[in-house]
Amino acid sequence: MALKSTIFKAALQIADIDHGYYADHALTLARHPSETDERMMIRLAALAIHAHQLQTMCNGDGTLGFGAGLSDPDDPDVYLRDFTGQTRLWIEVGQPEDKPVIKACGKADQVLVYCFNHAAEIWWRGIENKLTRPQNLGVFRVPTGASQALAKLAQRSMQLQATVQEGVLTLGDAANTVDIEPVRLK
Repeated sequence: MALKSTIFKAALQIADIDHGYYADHALTLARHPSETDERMMIRLAALAIHAHQLQTMCNGDGTLGFGAGLSDPDDPDVYLRDFTGQTRLWIEVGQPEDKPVIKACGKADQVLVYCFNHAAEIWWRGIENKLTRPQNLGVFRVPTGASQALAKLAQRSMQLQATVQEGVLTLGDAANTVDIEPVRLK
């Protein structure tokens, strides 16, 4: 019998001071059986960092959400689609291979990869030369300490506050906060 995804609910309040975006998001995250809390929370953090693009790219008329992720390699981990269905923003989390990333660059206006954990630098050194051509690709590394601290915020029902100021995301609940400053690799 196949294992089913675990459902997490998050009430996320975003105050993006850098971009003047303030909104509440009611989110449902389906965590694949092979996905860790750390990876799931990085998806949530990436959504919080780029939520302002719902306004700046789509003038508020779009859909920001989580794709099938690990369940479907042809679907982004986080996406922003405009009212026509065009994928404006495609976010991958982890250490994907080069071909799916290049394929995503042909399907979306902007593609971002958020890599994390201790092996991220090794992954990037091995793939960097293969990803030089796409002009709509950005690659970020989440520091290991921050990604591990994010995992501790994971609960089946979450009330989270996200503040983006000077490129730093502060994500927290009533008891703990984590500062995430992604490092741009490309």
